[in-house]
Amino acid sequence: MSSRPLLLAAALAALSLPLSAAADEAAFASCLAKLRGEAAAKGVHGETFDTHTAALAPDMAVIGFLDAQPEFVTPIWDYLAALVDEERVADGRAMLTQWNEVLAEVERRYGVDAETVVAVWGVESNYGRNFGSRPLLTSLSTLSCFGRRQAFFRGEFFTTLKILQEGHVAPERLTGSWAGAFGHTQFMPSTFMRLAVDFDGDGRRDLIDSVPDALASTANFLARAGWRSDLRWGFEVRLPRGMDTADAGRRNKQPMAEWAARGVRRADGSALPAAGAPAGLMLPAGREGPAFLVTRNFDALYSYNAAESYGLAIAHLSDRLRGGAPFATAWPTDDPGLSRAERRELQRLLIARGHDIGEPDGMIGARTREALQREQAALGLPADGRAGQRALQALRAAAR
Repeated sequence: MSSRPLLLAAALAALSLPLSAAADEAAFASCLAKLRGEAAAKGVHGETFDTHTAALAPDMAVIGFLDAQPEFVTPIWDYLAALVDEERVADGRAMLTQWNEVLAEVERRYGVDAETVVAVWGVESNYGRNFGSRPLLTSLSTLSCFGRRQAFFRGEFFTTLKILQEGHVAPERLTGSWAGAFGHTQFMPSTFMRLAVDFDGDGRRDLIDSVPDALASTANFLARAGWRSDLRWGFEVRLPRGMDTADAGRRNKQPMAEWAARGVRRADGSALPAAGAPAGLMLPAGREGPAFLVTRNFDALYSYNAAESYGLAIAHLSDRLRGGAPFATAWPTDDPGLSRAERRELQRLLIARGHDIGEPDGMIGARTREALQREQAALGLPADGRAGQRALQALRAAAR
């Protein structure tokens, strides 16, 4: 068979990527031109728009993240294992001490306890260590022009331009997540404009370079979301054998006495409070996993990022910061998740076996998963690239 058709096909394939990129850039430029007038109607000055969009180019990678948010695609035992590990608990307790005076004043002013505020900080940015590195204007302008939910992201894009226009944050400091959240406690731009506060009194609302502003803004968010200082978020419970859980759900709240009458008890076996706020039964991993009664305070946590696994991470971390224990009931899996320290250990073991995956940082990216798949196949495990206890134990045994 002649090689000419194959060479032609390869050449055409090589050309397709730049052609596609050029088409994306042309569509992006056309979209920005249309958005300029809409931005003006939202209060963005023409000079502001032109200055901050002149050098923008689309980042098409963010489109793929729309349907791959970890709160929705990661098993909850993996999600919580990394977010509420001993490192984050220890670091959170250190932050409680370091920022004690600020947190005490925040609690006095907004009625949200220090442990809950610090737990949000820990989950959102690992106490300011991980803000996200994507320029907000690039991500939000791309999401305004491509993919689904364009109307939502256009609002966030215009609001970001207004934040710059009002001088709250320097343009080069405005980086964050792929979706546009930024700062110590990862506010979306529209949330910033509604709820961020100038707690340190310097005349700016700055969630990036002012920890006091960030902590107070988070407390203000939760207070406005309905947080009650006299109420717990909820607690882990034990269900009686055979209990009908058809009415389980965070929104289906019942009086505490009703749950007690049905035989629900605290996880340690003690009785439920004789009186208390209505609570919903939440079963994030089904009937066989940990069960929780959650109050309206949990709903306030949920409103920060609409995923029950996310709300539970903050709730559980806040309890651990108060000295609470891990959950009493195990997750229904034979392959539990890894803490960040264990993820780094797994990566070091892969590196020792000759895999070039970069520095062991505890982030399970594509290179780590690919290397793990190869080792799993060699060790007789399902080659699924899953970084769980089973893979870690097998790598430890192989190293010995």
